[in-house]
Amino acid sequence: MGIIGSSIKPFKATAFQAGKDFFDVTEEDVKGKWAVFFFYPADFTFVCPTELEDLGKQYDALQGMGVEVYAVSTDTQFSHKAWHDTSEKIGKLKYPFLGDQLHTLSNNFGVLREEMGLADRATFVVDPDGVIQVMEITCEGVGRNAEELVRKIKAAQYVRNNPGQVCPAAWEEGSETLSPSLDLVGKL
Repeated sequence: MGIIGSSIKPFKATAFQAGKDFFDVTEEDVKGKWAVFFFYPADFTFVCPTELEDLGKQYDALQGMGVEVYAVSTDTQFSHKAWHDTSEKIGKLKYPFLGDQLHTLSNNFGVLREEMGLADRATFVVDPDGVIQVMEITCEGVGRNAEELVRKIKAAQYVRNNPGQVCPAAWEEGSETLSPSLDLVGKL
């Protein structure tokens, strides 16, 4: 079964977010808005803080687009807080970090490396109906690009809001879209 177009499965995770007490997040909290689940292998590592910082630079823009970001690793919410309190890069971040020590989210999204107990480096964009619209998984040594994530979310939002339209490769907001039809077959 493919994951694109599937609904997120039930979960409950405890979150750490700067300036707040620990709080629980469930699939019901996600519905009704766009969400990004940004999985990474572990706190206190190497590529992860660079990616999370890069994502943090786009957080205000994402919030303006109606998107909530959830960073997820198999660490606990206590580890997330300790990392936030001791890392210059992580200490700047405003979005919630979900603890997934029981591997519920990592299993639900199919990104758990069971032999290590760690999540893959993976991103999932979920629409307001709880349906997965975008996914990206990279090997452990390859970091992701938050600007490209924002572009993909804008495209997914455009397609959702404009039935019958699709966004071609490298589409940017305001660029031309396509209306799939028999007239286009073989001409692109």
